[in-house]
Amino acid sequence: MVRDGASRCLRARPSTRLKRHGGTLGPDGTSARTEPVMPTIPSPPPASSTSTPPPAQATTNPAGAEVRASPGAVSGQLAGAAEPSSSAEPRPAPAPTAIDARTLDEALFGVTRVLTHAGEKSLTSASGFFFERDGRLFLVTSRHVLFDAPSEHAPDRIEIEVHTDARDLTRMSTVSILLHRDGLSVWRDAHDSGGEVDVATIELERAQMPPGSVLRPFGVAHLTADFDRFAVGDRLAIPGFPLGFFDTVHHLPVVRQASIASSFGIRFQGQGFFLTDARMHRGSSGSPVLALREGTERPCRILLGVHSSRMDMATRDQELDESLGLNCAWYADILMALTEA
Repeated sequence: MVRDGASRCLRARPSTRLKRHGGTLGPDGTSARTEPVMPTIPSPPPASSTSTPPPAQATTNPAGAEVRASPGAVSGQLAGAAEPSSSAEPRPAPAPTAIDARTLDEALFGVTRVLTHAGEKSLTSASGFFFERDGRLFLVTSRHVLFDAPSEHAPDRIEIEVHTDARDLTRMSTVSILLHRDGLSVWRDAHDSGGEVDVATIELERAQMPPGSVLRPFGVAHLTADFDRFAVGDRLAIPGFPLGFFDTVHHLPVVRQASIASSFGIRFQGQGFFLTDARMHRGSSGSPVLALREGTERPCRILLGVHSSRMDMATRDQELDESLGLNCAWYADILMALTEA
């Protein structure tokens, strides 16, 4: 039995100009289909944030796409839409609390909301997370968050949110990132022997991040090569921003519970993903799919995948049958190809 995760026959090359291409994600020879998890009903944001109106529903298109790669790092531009709050009276530094311990948890401070825009128009809200390799910092999300031809979703910039004070979680800043440079996309994506992979990375310049940024990025050490270690039914955690919902005061994600629903390490229907069983919503695209390593002093996460979309049957009777409740999570080892120097 071959257990190869997502990395089989993976290739990457310099990015090309945007090209429209179709295709649907479904198992060969069956009537199954997937529905991408793109947000349409975000919760009311705080006054300093950008509101996201409902977009047209998108579909994932992993079949037959060319491979594109970023030409270089992207400068994060401080948008100032959510400046750190200030107090009229100086406050003494508080004693260390449980908050300080939680800043070590990548499930909370390695995950960010991803807002997409076209000019001054707000489009969608999704999820993403930070990944670090060899001192370089990347934003990871689903590729269809950045571009999706079937729905004509083509934002020109995104915004992410970053905490700036580990002891006061109400303090945060917004970073604006342009998605194209000289007519080329700045993100990296890829395809493997199964087709297009619905994962994308954008390299960030650390010097352009807000001063005092509270980041706990995932890294190579969070990946696993031991696919036999995980079995069907194992518990998972998926932090993100479903339907744009989150703690609007402290700007923290919510975490959905899930389980592995297909043989881990096997490419489901020949695609580079495995299935999870969880109640997921639009807005969760790009969330990390995490397992918990037991027996450690603090939460130690293992990054197994990147949540992409719900999977459903085209033949399902919308009135008589409930949805399958299954989701696609692309194997996280794709990040090794998408973050190569």
